[in-house]
Amino acid sequence: MKKISLTGLKPTGSLTLGNYIGAIKQMVEMQDNYINYLFVADMHAITVPINREELHNNIKNFLALYLACGIDPKKNIIYLQSDIEYIPCISWLLECNTYYGELSRMIQFKEKSKKNANFSVGLLTYPVLMATDILVVDADYVPVGIDQKQHVELTRNIASRFNKKYGETFKIPEPLITEVGTKIMDLVDPSKKMSKTEENNKGVICLLDDLKLVRKKIMSATTDSDMKVVYDQEKKPGISNLINIYASLTNKNISEVEEMFKNSNYAQFKSAVADVVCSFLEKIQLRYNELINSDEIDKILREGALVVRKMASDKFDTMKLKIGLYR
Repeated sequence: MKKISLTGLKPTGSLTLGNYIGAIKQMVEMQDNYINYLFVADMHAITVPINREELHNNIKNFLALYLACGIDPKKNIIYLQSDIEYIPCISWLLECNTYYGELSRMIQFKEKSKKNANFSVGLLTYPVLMATDILVVDADYVPVGIDQKQHVELTRNIASRFNKKYGETFKIPEPLITEVGTKIMDLVDPSKKMSKTEENNKGVICLLDDLKLVRKKIMSATTDSDMKVVYDQEKKPGISNLINIYASLTNKNISEVEEMFKNSNYAQFKSAVADVVCSFLEKIQLRYNELINSDEIDKILREGALVVRKMASDKFDTMKLKIGLYR
C-alpha cells in the first residue's frame, strides 16, 4: 500500500524558474510514488503582513501554475487550508499541548522576529498549525528541504506527547529529505539564489514573465570575460548558472551542454538558453491561461476539501472526546 505524503504551498511572492527547477520538477517526478495531499497554506501566509488582493490572487495563481507545470489533480488531493475549518480548532488543542520554549527556538521565528519587534503571535504559533496540517491527513512523509526538518521534528514531538497523554491518536510522520533540485541563481548576481520575493527582479525569471522580457534578462545575464562555455561555479558562476538552466530544461547533463557549445561564444549560448526557456514558459503560460480562466481550479479545491474536511472533523471529534471536551 502506498504511503501518504503531504506538501504545502505558501502563496507569497511570484513563482520563478528557480522554483520550478529546484522543487516543482521533483514534485512532478515523485507524484506516482505516494498518495499525495497538496494544499495551499493560505493561513500561514498571514503570519506577517500581506496585501489582501495579493494574497487572494496568489492563491489561484499558484495552483494554476503548479497544475500547468505538471502537477496532476488525479494523482493529488488538492485543497485550500482555510477551507478546512477544523484545522484551526485542532491547532488550538495542539497549542495547549505545546511548550513556549519549543516554539521560541524555531529558526524561522528567531529570524523573522528579529526583523520586526511587533511580530504577531501567529508568527510564534504557526509551527503548531503546520503540525496540524501534517497530522490531520495522517501523513507518513513530509517532503522538506534540510532547513524545514525542524518543523517535522516538532510535529513528531507534539504528536508523541499527545499520544502518550491521551492515547494513540496521531501517526508519527517522518521527514522526507528531498533530493535538492539544481539551485538556480540570480541572473544579475549569481552569488545568490533566484528568489520569488526578490525586490530587484532583473535577475529573476518569473513563470508568468513576458517572453520578450525573459529573453532580454537572459541576454543581459552576468557572465565573465573568458568567453568559454565551461562549468565552473567558483570561477564562472554566471555561465555555470546558465548551463544549469539549459541542462535542467533539456534533461541533459553538464558535460553534454559543454560539448554542445564548446565552439560558441556567450551571445550564441545565451540565445540558445533563451530559446529553451521561452519555449518552456510558453507552454506553461498557455496552460495557465486555460486554467485561470475556467472553473477547473474551484472544482479541484471543492473536491479536495470534501475529503480533508471529513478527515479533520473525525480527528477533531476524537481529540475532544479524549481531552474531555464533550457534552
